[in-house]
Amino acid sequence: MTRGGRRKDRETGPERRCIVTGESGSTFGLIRFVVGPDGEIVPDLAEKLPGRGVWLSSDRDSLRTAVKKRAFSRAARTQVTVPEGLEELLESLLARRAVDSLGLARKAGLAVTGFEKVKARLKQGPTAALLHARDGSDQGLGKLRPLARGSSVVNVLSSEELGLAFGRDYVIHAALDAGGAADRFLREAERLAGFRPTALPPWGDAGPDPDPAGSGGEDRQTGDDPAGRIASPAEGRREIDPKAGPA
Repeated sequence: MTRGGRRKDRETGPERRCIVTGESGSTFGLIRFVVGPDGEIVPDLAEKLPGRGVWLSSDRDSLRTAVKKRAFSRAARTQVTVPEGLEELLESLLARRAVDSLGLARKAGLAVTGFEKVKARLKQGPTAALLHARDGSDQGLGKLRPLARGSSVVNVLSSEELGLAFGRDYVIHAALDAGGAADRFLREAERLAGFRPTALPPWGDAGPDPDPAGSGGEDRQTGDDPAGRIASPAEGRREIDPKAGPA
């Protein structure tokens, strides 16, 4: 996965073709739609609804093109209507699925939170993913990212959404180990990334660990305390507030 949670390698499985790009491949980064009884196009994120499936790349540009060029009607071979607010609905549904799948990964014992716990886990070797809240501090991510080589870096969820997955008010950082539940989360993260552009730079020369001695103090700055609990809003406000200026 590259920036925002997009995987470099796609899982194997049945191939489907995007009605906009014409590209065929795994369904990993695609969304299935079906035509409802009233002729309205319906997103089938779980891929279980009956009827002829129509597949689309999971991103805003593809959706807008499909609507503009009436690609849904052509692919379904019948006249269909597109509901108002479909973009916003898809983002909301995909975010909910990502949070739910991450919660299952947490219950399976595949995830840790808290700056120091995440840092310690990354030092042990590659993980399935390093998670960073979209509204978290670049400073905190900059200290963890050099340790995360070989791991996906995912920043498609907000601190509040990450908190929902972990049963807390908010979470800034988490590390996710490999497993079936982690794979399901990564798929949802990829599909959500198409509706939430990220500012994360691509992987480059991350350089050495900026804190090789493991000095303290980062936890409160990044909104996480050493015990893996979440600091109070007053403690973490400077780092999680996207409007806050540099220290």
